[in-house]
Amino acid sequence: MTKIVDDPEAFASSALAGFSRVYGRYVRLVKGGVVRSTAVPRGKVSVVVGGGSGHYPAFAGYVGPGMADAAVAGEIFASPSTAAVARVCRNAEYGGGIILGFGNYAGDVLNFGVAAERLRAEGIDVRIVTVTDDVASAPADRHLQRRGIAGDLVVFKVAGAAAEAGLAIDEVERITRLANSRTFSFGVAFGGCTLPGAKEPLFTVPDGMMALGLGIHGEPGIRDADIVPAGELARLLVDTVLAECPAGARRAAVLLNGLGATKYEELFVLWGAVEEHLQAAGVDLVAPEVGEYVTSLDMQGCSLTVMWLDEELERYWLAPCDTPVFRRGETFRTQPAAARDGAEDEAPAFGPATPASQEGARCLAGILDAMVSALSEAEAELGRIDAFAGDGDHGQGMRRGATAAREAIHQAVAGGAGARSALAVAGDAWADRAGGTSGAIWGLLLRSWSSAFSDEAAPAEADVVRGARLALDDVMRLGGAKPGDKTLVDAFVPFVSSLETARADGLSLKEAWQKAGATCEAAAQATAPLSPRLGRARPLAERSIGHPDAGAVSLALIARTIAGRL
Repeated sequence: MTKIVDDPEAFASSALAGFSRVYGRYVRLVKGGVVRSTAVPRGKVSVVVGGGSGHYPAFAGYVGPGMADAAVAGEIFASPSTAAVARVCRNAEYGGGIILGFGNYAGDVLNFGVAAERLRAEGIDVRIVTVTDDVASAPADRHLQRRGIAGDLVVFKVAGAAAEAGLAIDEVERITRLANSRTFSFGVAFGGCTLPGAKEPLFTVPDGMMALGLGIHGEPGIRDADIVPAGELARLLVDTVLAECPAGARRAAVLLNGLGATKYEELFVLWGAVEEHLQAAGVDLVAPEVGEYVTSLDMQGCSLTVMWLDEELERYWLAPCDTPVFRRGETFRTQPAAARDGAEDEAPAFGPATPASQEGARCLAGILDAMVSALSEAEAELGRIDAFAGDGDHGQGMRRGATAAREAIHQAVAGGAGARSALAVAGDAWADRAGGTSGAIWGLLLRSWSSAFSDEAAPAEADVVRGARLALDDVMRLGGAKPGDKTLVDAFVPFVSSLETARADGLSLKEAWQKAGATCEAAAQATAPLSPRLGRARPLAERSIGHPDAGAVSLALIARTIAGRL
């Protein structure tokens, strides 16, 4: 359990600030992450990595010469927001383009993806490479659907070395993708982790048992097994990871990773047996590493990662680097980076808006007030539903995001914003504060919906309906979910379709919304028998069957709440 805590909701940001003070010779703190504090050659490709907090030394600990140029940090086990990703990237861009690296989780895919679109629109060349090393999360023929765990370290090490060598972005991207395609991991847990301020762990493992195929966000394993001696555990880890050895591969970078509460002595005991099994299988070990590199707060357990090397990958795996937690080769001679102006976000400034549109913004602010009340009351229940196959933080994230959106929209109203601008900043605030998949989706949803409005006129009923369709299209396009995947989309599609049909039939917006809301609630409950095909719940699909999707349920709750305000 995490015992040194002030405000649990400020734990991640406080930890990042403290890290930046300790390692100021490597990093400089920016809102939502850190960037290299040492000078970087103009034209260099930037490697920006990130994900949720709670995995130290991932990801901030990887920042330094020879590895990452910056790291974005979300809340505990939650994706950083779109705004945070874009902000950190702008601070770490040197003219050569950006490689964005992160584990393959739905919230990260959405937030990093939307940020990449915004940065490309600003003229920055951004490439995305997701890490997909966890063999327990999908079969070999669906390698790119796997989630990323401790393979982050080895993939990002190769990417950083290629960028530090001065290669162009096409080459850095190719080499990073090659490293990912040849990286495989498998892990076990003996006990779950506990979120800061929580009294109970996210999951428990029965006494004398271990969870096989765990995730790094507090997700339980895919099955339990008896705890075995170190030699047998080593055989299990090695045999599982070597099952997908590429043809002709022999040399490998190997990482035995602790998850936060496993003693280094235990890892060293296990390593002796792991090394023997690898050598017996004919594997040539190249600069193996044992330690904590991708943790899960105080989880008890470990994982084994193998990256199969060719001549090119081996060169970059062995290349020098100097970061707070990972150092190799020669010492870099560095100079402090020059101060950069204009890379931080400024307070939003609103253009002229008509009184009618300003009144529309006040109406939207009232709707956000009602949403916060409803989500606060439902926080525990939404968390309970989410916990069946997720980490139980959906209710907290929704309440936190809605509260931030409410504060932002009231500030916008006070600043004279019209309906379009006010709803857009509310969406950005929701995503920035909530983090995670739901934060990304609701931030995108509100911003896309706002594009149907104007700062020159009051929102018309037709604008509200058109905004619903725009929001749905963007959520499906950027989030990748389809009906049947057991996500918010399963309730959002019938809601929008019903709303459009009812308006076309001549119903008022209030009547159409009430009808669509009832359709949405029925669709949310109808997700219970579905098996999740996306996101964190997918590897634990069986646990989810029989329970509705938390995202669909919260959408239905919000739809019902808004119906009472129209």
